[in-house]
Amino acid sequence: MSSTQMLKGILDGCLLALIAEEEVYGYELATKLAAHGFADVSEGTIYPLLMRMQKLGWIEATQRVSPSGPKRKYYTVTPDGREELAAFTTRWQQLAASVQHILKEDS
Repeated sequence: MSSTQMLKGILDGCLLALIAEEEVYGYELATKLAAHGFADVSEGTIYPLLMRMQKLGWIEATQRVSPSGPKRKYYTVTPDGREELAAFTTRWQQLAASVQHILKEDS
């Protein structure tokens, strides 16, 4: 399995966490992900995830005029999104602990 395949499974949670911090637009999310070490994640990967999360009711988008050009979609987390983020956090902590335990055994 490539790192890209592994990453797709955790991007929803990472995006939710970033959006939960503050209202944010798509390109800004790509920049924030890159700053956290996810430099290989393109906007082309992010936007379909955002649309899917909108359909699931985890985030909402609001069009706003941008001071530097065309309108931008700003994303915010809904109450359902906050629940999903909490569930993701629990799943991630359990998975990370399990993997870490196995890697220590193999050392």
